[in-house]
Amino acid sequence: MLKQEVFLVVLLDNKHCYLGEQLITQGLLNRSLVHPREVFAQAVEQRAAALVCLHNHSLGDPQPSSGDHKVTQRLKESGQLLGIPLLDHLVIGEERCVSFADEGLL
Repeated sequence: MLKQEVFLVVLLDNKHCYLGEQLITQGLLNRSLVHPREVFAQAVEQRAAALVCLHNHSLGDPQPSSGDHKVTQRLKESGQLLGIPLLDHLVIGEERCVSFADEGLL
Protein backbone atom coordinates (compact mmCIF):
# COMPACT_ATOMS: atom_id res chain seq x y z
CA MET A 1 0.00 0.00 0.00
CA LEU A 2 1.35 3.42 -0.97
CA LYS A 3 1.85 5.92 1.84
CA GLN A 4 0.79 8.85 -0.36
CA GLU A 5 -2.16 9.43 -2.63
CA VAL A 6 -1.30 9.06 -6.30
CA PHE A 7 -3.64 10.20 -9.08
CA LEU A 8 -3.32 8.61 -12.53
CA VAL A 9 -5.15 8.94 -15.83
CA VAL A 10 -5.50 6.10 -18.33
CA LEU A 11 -5.93 7.37 -21.89
CA LEU A 12 -8.16 5.43 -24.29
CA ASP A 13 -8.74 5.55 -28.05
CA ASN A 14 -12.14 5.63 -29.76
CA LYS A 15 -12.54 1.85 -29.24
CA HIS A 16 -11.61 2.29 -25.56
CA CYS A 17 -8.28 0.56 -26.07
CA TYR A 18 -5.28 1.59 -23.99
CA LEU A 19 -3.20 4.47 -25.37
CA GLY A 20 -1.12 5.24 -22.30
CA GLU A 21 -1.19 6.51 -18.77
CA GLN A 22 -0.11 9.68 -17.05
CA LEU A 23 0.79 10.38 -13.44
CA ILE A 24 -1.06 13.58 -12.65
CA THR A 25 -0.03 14.13 -9.07
CA GLN A 26 1.56 12.47 -6.12
CA GLY A 27 0.09 14.03 -3.06
CA LEU A 28 0.50 14.24 0.62
CA LEU A 29 -0.37 11.59 3.16
CA ASN A 30 -4.12 11.81 2.65
CA ARG A 31 -4.82 14.04 -0.35
CA SER A 32 -3.57 15.15 -3.71
CA LEU A 33 -4.33 18.24 -5.76
CA VAL A 34 -6.00 17.57 -9.10
CA HIS A 35 -6.84 20.18 -11.73
CA PRO A 36 -8.75 19.46 -14.96
CA ARG A 37 -6.08 21.28 -16.99
CA GLU A 38 -3.46 18.75 -15.90
CA VAL A 39 -5.78 15.76 -16.36
CA PHE A 40 -6.80 16.66 -19.91
CA ALA A 41 -3.50 18.11 -21.21
CA GLN A 42 -2.05 14.70 -22.03
CA ALA A 43 -5.41 13.45 -23.30
CA VAL A 44 -5.58 16.28 -25.83
CA GLU A 45 -1.93 15.85 -26.84
CA GLN A 46 -2.34 12.08 -27.34
CA ARG A 47 -5.68 12.52 -29.16
CA ALA A 48 -7.44 10.34 -26.59
CA ALA A 49 -11.14 9.72 -27.13
CA ALA A 50 -11.91 8.93 -23.47
CA LEU A 51 -10.20 8.48 -20.13
CA VAL A 52 -10.40 6.74 -16.79
CA CYS A 53 -9.02 8.29 -13.62
CA LEU A 54 -7.81 6.36 -10.63
CA HIS A 55 -6.24 7.14 -7.33
CA ASN A 56 -5.50 5.38 -4.09
CA HIS A 57 -6.53 6.18 -0.55
CA SER A 58 -3.38 5.76 1.49
CA LEU A 59 -5.32 4.88 4.66
CA GLY A 60 -6.89 1.88 2.90
CA ASP A 61 -10.60 2.80 2.85
CA PRO A 62 -11.69 3.31 -0.79
CA GLN A 63 -14.93 5.11 0.08
CA PRO A 64 -14.88 8.33 -2.01
CA SER A 65 -14.54 11.54 0.00
CA SER A 66 -16.55 14.68 -0.66
CA GLY A 67 -13.42 16.04 -2.36
CA ASP A 68 -13.32 12.97 -4.62
CA HIS A 69 -16.94 13.64 -5.61
CA LYS A 70 -16.21 17.31 -6.38
CA VAL A 71 -13.11 16.53 -8.45
CA THR A 72 -14.94 13.83 -10.37
CA GLN A 73 -17.81 16.18 -11.19
CA ARG A 74 -15.37 18.85 -12.42
CA LEU A 75 -13.54 16.29 -14.54
CA LYS A 76 -16.81 14.96 -15.95
CA GLU A 77 -17.92 18.47 -16.92
CA SER A 78 -14.51 19.32 -18.40
CA GLY A 79 -14.50 16.11 -20.41
CA GLN A 80 -17.94 16.86 -21.80
CA LEU A 81 -16.76 20.30 -22.86
CA LEU A 82 -13.66 18.89 -24.55
CA GLY A 83 -15.37 15.87 -26.09
CA ILE A 84 -13.20 13.48 -24.06
CA PRO A 85 -15.58 11.71 -21.70
CA LEU A 86 -14.57 10.52 -18.27
CA LEU A 87 -15.66 6.88 -18.31
CA ASP A 88 -14.84 6.09 -14.70
CA HIS A 89 -12.99 7.19 -11.60
CA LEU A 90 -11.64 4.35 -9.49
CA VAL A 91 -10.69 4.83 -5.85
CA ILE A 92 -8.34 2.08 -4.72
CA GLY A 93 -8.12 0.94 -1.13
CA GLU A 94 -6.20 -1.77 0.61
CA GLU A 95 -8.62 -4.64 -0.05
CA ARG A 96 -10.98 -3.31 -2.76
CA CYS A 97 -11.80 -0.39 -5.02
CA VAL A 98 -14.85 1.77 -5.65
CA SER A 99 -15.93 2.62 -9.20
CA PHE A 100 -17.85 5.85 -9.67
CA ALA A 101 -19.42 4.38 -12.82
CA ASP A 102 -20.54 1.17 -11.10
CA GLU A 103 -21.96 3.18 -8.20
CA GLY A 104 -23.97 5.35 -10.62
CA LEU A 105 -22.02 8.47 -9.64
CA LEU A 106 -20.98 9.50 -13.16
